[in-house]
Amino acid sequence: MPVRARRTQYLGFACAAWLLALGAAPATAVGVGDAAPGFSLPTASGEPMVLETLRGRVVYVDFWASWCGPCRRSFPWMNEMQNRYRDRGFTIVAVNVDKKRADADRFLQANAARFAVVYDPEGKAPLAYDVTGMPSSYLIDRNGKVVAVEAGFLDERAAAREGAIRSLLAAAR
Repeated sequence: MPVRARRTQYLGFACAAWLLALGAAPATAVGVGDAAPGFSLPTASGEPMVLETLRGRVVYVDFWASWCGPCRRSFPWMNEMQNRYRDRGFTIVAVNVDKKRADADRFLQANAARFAVVYDPEGKAPLAYDVTGMPSSYLIDRNGKVVAVEAGFLDERAAAREGAIRSLLAAAR
């Protein structure tokens, strides 16, 4: 088996193991049209970030882990989106799920984040969202409703994701 295929297979196993470690999933998955589950999670400085305080903004919640290959590809795109749309009412909140903060810190040294990063080593937020893979993203409108859900990060979907963000930002408040 080629090295790339073994690495992809390993990452798939690692993701499945991570999901099993979270315990039982909620009865229903969070989907389009559902209210986004709230959370209060610490930032790097220890200050809590409360999702509900972002009402009135378009929010992109991204669940990621240091061992996630596609997460490395998503960070530059998220940096670009945050920079491009911040002043129009857009916020990215990246929820790290690593058990060890040092793993997340190493990832962030190599992959700068110019958006909010919060930490959830106990995995309560991904459990509430019924996250099925890394990364997983939830685009939330100004009223707190989920309008898009995606598992994984594919470069060919980046333009569609940005289009959805622009549409929500253009919608009346």
